[in-house]
Amino acid sequence: MNAHDRRLFAGVDIGGTTTQVVLCDDDLTVLDRAETATPAAHGGAAMTGAALDALAPLLRRTPGRLTGCGVGAAGVVDSDTGHILVASDSFTGWAGFGVTDALQDALDVPAFLDNDVNAFLYGETSGGAVRGEPNVLGITLGTGVGGALWSDGALFTGPHGAAGEIGHIPGFGDLLCSCGGRGHLETLASGRSIGARYAERTGRGLTAREVAEAARAGDADALAVYEAAGAGIARAIVMTAGVVDITTVVVGGGVSRAWPLLSPLVLASLTAEPPVSGQPVRLVRSGLGSDAVPVGAAARARRELAVGAAA
Repeated sequence: MNAHDRRLFAGVDIGGTTTQVVLCDDDLTVLDRAETATPAAHGGAAMTGAALDALAPLLRRTPGRLTGCGVGAAGVVDSDTGHILVASDSFTGWAGFGVTDALQDALDVPAFLDNDVNAFLYGETSGGAVRGEPNVLGITLGTGVGGALWSDGALFTGPHGAAGEIGHIPGFGDLLCSCGGRGHLETLASGRSIGARYAERTGRGLTAREVAEAARAGDADALAVYEAAGAGIARAIVMTAGVVDITTVVVGGGVSRAWPLLSPLVLASLTAEPPVSGQPVRLVRSGLGSDAVPVGAAARARRELAVGAAA
């Protein structure tokens, strides 16, 4: 096939801090990528505009025909309408915004929207650490904490699009969460919260990465913060396993960069309090890293267009 005739799929990850875009071929091989700051305080049009601006040079320099675009976006989404339903206080003018309408109008190809964690799980099951596995819990530990479910070889979103959102289930203390609730896992295990919990203990303002470095260097307060995060993640895994009997877990996001520190803490808590099924938990780190969400979004677009063509 002539390179100019090949199908291209765009994948977009609109996160709280950074927007990443990739351009993939039919095999989901990343041909080009770019990233830009997310203008989260300036509303939905500015955020999708930043993504389009990052994508434009990739399309100019990559031979092929753009066929579809997938988007993984922070917040609770309506995949059918392509609108953001609920967004955290990290975003202005995001809830209610029509993401797919904006992208389809600009690109003149079909666009599909998923929650960013759903897209992450699409990526990991399509070509990452849990490729081909039928039942998986996906967890992302970044600006916030997200969760998603893959059941019987397909994404399970539930009737309201919020299935698997373990980051916002109460029962993890009484701290105020970014969503306005209290005692959510996000208050212990997100990057922002790890820094905040350490500051509460020490008065020192460090990033999650710096707290991890301090823990590895023997800082007892830093280790305690990560122990609380690990125990919270383990508890969320056990809760999920008790409800849907899924014990394969893939973890991504910026906090997972501290995997040598974090994973033993999660596994220690799981050993002390295993799933009721008695089945061991398979806990793995993301295989695609920062590409997981945009590649997963592209995979969703490819899948939807294939289903549509076959119908």
